Amino acid sequence: MVGSERRAVLAARRMVVAAHPAVSAAGHRVLAEGGNAVDATLAMAAMCWLALPGQCGIGGDAFAVVREPDGRVWTVGGSGFGPDGAEPGFHGDGPVPTRGALSVAVPGAVGALSALHRQGASRSLDELWRPAVEAAETGVACSAKTHRDVADNVDLVRGDAGLAAMFLPHGSVPAPGARLTFPEFAATLKTLAAAPESFYDGELAHRAVDHLRALGAPFSGAEWQACAVPLTGPPVTGTYGELTVHQTPLPTPGWMMLQQAAVCDGVLSGLPALGGDAVHWLAAAARRAFADRFAFCGSDNDAWQDLLTTAATAAAREDIRSGRLAPPAGTRPDGDTTSTVAVDDSGRAVSFIHSLAFTFGSGVTVPGTGIVLNNRFGRGAYTLAGHPNEARPRRRPLHTLNAWIATDARGRLRFVGNTPGGDGQVQWNMQVLSHLADHGLDPQQAVSAPRFTIYPGSDADTLGDAPELRCEDRLGDDVLAAVAAHGHRVRRLGPWEAGGSALVIAADHETGSLAGGADPRQDGVALGD
Repeated sequence: MVGSERRAVLAARRMVVAAHPAVSAAGHRVLAEGGNAVDATLAMAAMCWLALPGQCGIGGDAFAVVREPDGRVWTVGGSGFGPDGAEPGFHGDGPVPTRGALSVAVPGAVGALSALHRQGASRSLDELWRPAVEAAETGVACSAKTHRDVADNVDLVRGDAGLAAMFLPHGSVPAPGARLTFPEFAATLKTLAAAPESFYDGELAHRAVDHLRALGAPFSGAEWQACAVPLTGPPVTGTYGELTVHQTPLPTPGWMMLQQAAVCDGVLSGLPALGGDAVHWLAAAARRAFADRFAFCGSDNDAWQDLLTTAATAAAREDIRSGRLAPPAGTRPDGDTTSTVAVDDSGRAVSFIHSLAFTFGSGVTVPGTGIVLNNRFGRGAYTLAGHPNEARPRRRPLHTLNAWIATDARGRLRFVGNTPGGDGQVQWNMQVLSHLADHGLDPQQAVSAPRFTIYPGSDADTLGDAPELRCEDRLGDDVLAAVAAHGHRVRRLGPWEAGGSALVIAADHETGSLAGGADPRQDGVALGD
């Protein structure tokens, strides 16, 4: 059952995987022409903005983990602050809105990509983004995913002049295959390729801030300037068996994957893959991570470090063995995000992820630019007085995006992966890691395997919902019954309906080749040579 639907594995010495064929093609072209994995990632990011515009964009956030050929690993984090004027109490007794101008945080994607370029690229942004500029000018085929995104959010799209111009060009939802052109976006992309800093302290910044202020969001402009320099530095790391797992640091939940790995280390390898006990352990570890995140964590404290100690891990294991499930916090594992992975022939690897938060983000565009703004502030920040994730000026809201790379005991690359899917990400990343490391699945089997998701997690918009474990029914009746017997309230989903779009590249050092897998839940493809 595990991955039986798609088992072909592509072996290569350099490879990219993305959730859309045009995006993979853009990255593979760069590698084939002598560019490195960072170059390929930058090219794929720009093509994603056109091929998957509901999921990501210039007005969103982005994070990356990079492994250099010498074994050094570094990260880039691009996310921003909410408005300087949104002091506690600004939103009254209710939550931060999840759509509209009040939901917007300063976008971090441009700053992250600029830093990624400065620290690791071999080619100019103008060269790497030129194919995306040309595609925006001449037209991009509307994918089935974009068609669904527009159809499912047509009122939101119709409510903003910029969104309507791009995605309802003839007043109706474009059919799959229809040509969509983005002339304003093309001009913006040219500007940013030449001067990415203008997004934070230039004409683009001023236009964005002025528009948001006119819509009632209390941005000062200074918070935009403060986000020009992204978060860079080493990853947070943990171990799983003989692997070292490198994850993105705060404000991402990368530590949560490491916590789950610590709790499950040495347990899952002795259990049947995707049997009732294995699913229970993975689900219970994820539920513990979200409960701990909600109880202790914000983007500007180090509480997560105490949750990864030997004592904390032992306590979590004992609770699971004793049948004690952590209390729910609250979120839905939804949201639109997309990601890429790339490995070049020198062994450099990049795991990259970017998002607008919800589909089409806030539903607000910056007039005349083609920029769709995120709704990360509304999705991520709480209005709970005194909480470490309470909405405050110059505090980044907690994030859902995370990316990971795993190396072996000698520091060699073993796996590079990620997935979109809101708070499903850290759960599904852990599931994929276990499939690869504990049970020897190949990358395609690992990303195709039946998936399950604890609900709720810890986002802001559905705090307090009743807990459940959402399982693809391919797990089978016996497994679902066994999981329910462990105390989980199981909700059955269709065979491929859990969500996400997991991507993995695995390095085989015996053969000197790479193998890749792209999630069949979206339209992804692995390309290499």
